[in-house]
Amino acid sequence: MVSVLDTRDAAALRHPEKANRPDTPWLPKPPWLRIRLSNGGELASTHSVVRSHGLTTVCEEAACPNLGECWSKRHATMMIMGDTCTRACGFCNVRTGRPGPLDPSEPQNVAAAVAELGLRHVVITSVDRDDLDDGGAEHFHQTIQAIRARCPDTTIEILTPDFLRKDGALERVAAARPDVFNHNLETVPSLYLKIRPGARYFHSLRLLQRVKELDSNVFTKSGIMLGLGETYDEVLQVMDDLRSADVDFLTIGQYLQPTPKHAAIARYVPPEEFESFRRIGLSKGFLLVAASPLTRSSYHADEDFARLRAARTTAATPR
Repeated sequence: MVSVLDTRDAAALRHPEKANRPDTPWLPKPPWLRIRLSNGGELASTHSVVRSHGLTTVCEEAACPNLGECWSKRHATMMIMGDTCTRACGFCNVRTGRPGPLDPSEPQNVAAAVAELGLRHVVITSVDRDDLDDGGAEHFHQTIQAIRARCPDTTIEILTPDFLRKDGALERVAAARPDVFNHNLETVPSLYLKIRPGARYFHSLRLLQRVKELDSNVFTKSGIMLGLGETYDEVLQVMDDLRSADVDFLTIGQYLQPTPKHAAIARYVPPEEFESFRRIGLSKGFLLVAASPLTRSSYHADEDFARLRAARTTAATPR
């Protein structure tokens, strides 16, 4: 078991910008957030494939609570462009600092891992790379192309940074024609200064809208966390904003505090409240809404993609 002191030391190493912040209080987890650990052979096999190709996963870097379940099903979300992010968001456990150079062999290594894992649907995300002229757009483009060439039947979902002040970057990524383009708003506008200080709410919203303008066939997706201090009405407003941008799929999950140096949890949202938001989201016109305490952007992404396609077909069928 990791002691509190060890956790603080780890936070200082991974997040030097947070090292001198006062600790925020831990809230004991409620029963509905208890996670059953998985340690079967498939989990070890997934770990072996990821390591053999020298890849990073957001599952590990973001301390996802669903890692055991997903890896035991041979599902892993690849995180390209290194393990170090140029942003310092208040909620995220990914290492922050000055990233190293891009690995030119990474797109092919990702494609090889996708083939070895036999993935029908793959999610590719990345750290923020504000240090790059294009924010890493070309690297995303090359990774998508490499997967298409190696695994033509695999559908591809990307979860991108916001490409803030990176002219032409979004267009370059969209030109590779991923099946799902995801960019998370993460929280409500009033909490951006504390939770997403390097981002701009309306820029992120416009990015999602622009994706649809570039290719109306691509599914667009976004996600938010609850439990950071947002109000009920603010969540509904985010839903309306996303629908105005023609976003198809919304994920809503519980924020979990990675270390005492990260933003505090204001409250644990009960499952029935998530279910209420799911129903409201569907009534507002999303093709799909995944909402539960353990919902994350890529959780059950393959099954959800099948549901998305089915929902679009149903919506397009004359009645």
